[in-house]
Amino acid sequence: MYLIRARIRLRPDNAYRHGGRRRVPPQVHACGILARGPFNARPQGRGGGVGWGRGRGPSRLSPPLRPSVKAFGPAQRRGCHAGPAAMLLLRVVPRRRVRLPLPPLPPHRGSSRTDIVPGGPGPGGGGGGRVVPVLAALLGLGAALSYGERRRRAAHAAAAAPSYPRYTREEVGRHRSPEERVWVTHGTDVFDVTDFVELHPGGPDKILLAAGGALEPFWALYAVHGEPHVLELLQQYKVGELSPDEAPLAPDSQDPFAGDPPRHPGLRVNSQKPFNAEPPAELLAERFLTPNELFFTRNHLPVPVVEPSSYRLRVDGPGGRTLSLSLDELRSRFPKHEVTATLQCAGNRRAEMSRVRPVKGLPWDIGAIGTARWGGARLRDVLLHAGFPEERQGEWHVCFEGLDADPGGAPYGASIPYGRALSPAADVLLAYEMNGAELPRDHGFPLRVVVPGVVGARSVKWLRRVAVSPAESPSHWQQNDYKGFSPCVDWDTVDYRTAPAIQELPVQSAVTQPRPGAAVPPGELTVKGYAWSGGGREVVRVDVSLDGGRTWKVARLAGEKAPLGRAWAWALWELTVPVAAGTELEIVCKAVDSSYNVQPDSVAPIWNLRGVLSTAWHRVRVSVQD
Repeated sequence: MYLIRARIRLRPDNAYRHGGRRRVPPQVHACGILARGPFNARPQGRGGGVGWGRGRGPSRLSPPLRPSVKAFGPAQRRGCHAGPAAMLLLRVVPRRRVRLPLPPLPPHRGSSRTDIVPGGPGPGGGGGGRVVPVLAALLGLGAALSYGERRRRAAHAAAAAPSYPRYTREEVGRHRSPEERVWVTHGTDVFDVTDFVELHPGGPDKILLAAGGALEPFWALYAVHGEPHVLELLQQYKVGELSPDEAPLAPDSQDPFAGDPPRHPGLRVNSQKPFNAEPPAELLAERFLTPNELFFTRNHLPVPVVEPSSYRLRVDGPGGRTLSLSLDELRSRFPKHEVTATLQCAGNRRAEMSRVRPVKGLPWDIGAIGTARWGGARLRDVLLHAGFPEERQGEWHVCFEGLDADPGGAPYGASIPYGRALSPAADVLLAYEMNGAELPRDHGFPLRVVVPGVVGARSVKWLRRVAVSPAESPSHWQQNDYKGFSPCVDWDTVDYRTAPAIQELPVQSAVTQPRPGAAVPPGELTVKGYAWSGGGREVVRVDVSLDGGRTWKVARLAGEKAPLGRAWAWALWELTVPVAAGTELEIVCKAVDSSYNVQPDSVAPIWNLRGVLSTAWHRVRVSVQD
């Protein structure tokens, strides 16, 4: 056996001296890290050992590589190279056991010294089999030293960490613009990201969506935000922490809306009770399918709480017969059908009408529209199973009732023509899935109607009853709402009996990027938006103007190609054009469908007292920076 005591003087320049000459040490240092690749020291004389032959100086390393600490951060690199000299004590014993090193000794002055004590077979202090335990000891010691150093530095950093002020969410919410500073929260930390807004890779508009609130709901939309370097970057902007007293308030048990589900904080709320909200326009054209959590929400009454195991759909059949179906029966008895369809509220873009004259209704911007992949049973299949014929003589309607009801017990209701409900080409669904997931509560869980190509008001949510009637639904929302009138009709002269209920919607388009009032850089400007037409009519063209409609360019369309007459989903469009510094732009878009229907050029001629069917050219004014 050989007892090897090695005193290695670690120098800042990663070299040691032996026999008056500088040598590059083996690829091991106090941090216990191997340099790029495996340990590759080979003896160059007789004998094996660890690089020294009996009576010889240290052999050359092939190739002589310096240690690398590329994987470490600055603190670890300083600990590896800038610390004082260290003393290593290695002991090689039979059965390749390695004793842990003693605590570091005081720095050794002068040249390094290596003593080889005879006591084992083979020249040079043993065969090459002893390299492994020596390396293990070196690495184990290096790891122990590195761990201790990191513990010391971490404790020092924790002691020196700044204490941050505490803020409430209300205080954070006051900082929503560059003028007031842009604050956001992540976890319990508060950040001032004002100086990062213009540097945001997704553009300033995207990060401003979270201004004054939490980042998590928006970060969840893009996987890149889960990368460690993003969190490290965010920490540079920390200015405080949320008060530990911040907690959700207990809902009022007397409030009929207390059972409503949580919503994405990025939605632009038009009313809280009932809840009505739309996604930020900047996100509308980002994806062909609208994420469930960002799909616009149009509720008329409190969201019902439904137990799926006890849910039953009632279908009133001919001759007084009644069909009752559970959710499992709807899934098992009827083939699942999927359709990609856009739903749009009749009041989409109502805010533009209210600027001409006041209207009654929620001030929707351009976001009361969305597209999803819906899955469920065909309404046609269920009605045929209940005993209804494919065709009926005379005027008949299929009426729907929801589980949502007013304080008097009257449910939300609507109806569609019988021919549409039974048509195999109309793709009307009793949907239980939305974008491959279970229906969210705000969107009709556990079952809703989806009527493609028709105003969203007819796609009744939380469906409880289906009936066939010679008259339209008696519901208030079918009889005395969602109808269009002449601009000359006011609330003193309106008679809802004189106008048909809205079914198919006219052609529509809007600019989603840039937003009104934006200051855009000179050079190339990309304009984005959506276009859609009711009744399954395909959008065949979108014209875009940058000068208020004097000159036009044709945008590029993107979307799913659908069968003729069944274009239920919107088209997303995009146009990239050069813009000169210091100019003012009035961006206008108008869509044309397969029947060559086109949007009117202004709002005033189509104004109506309820602000529905707002489909005039969409106009966005922006300035180009100098």
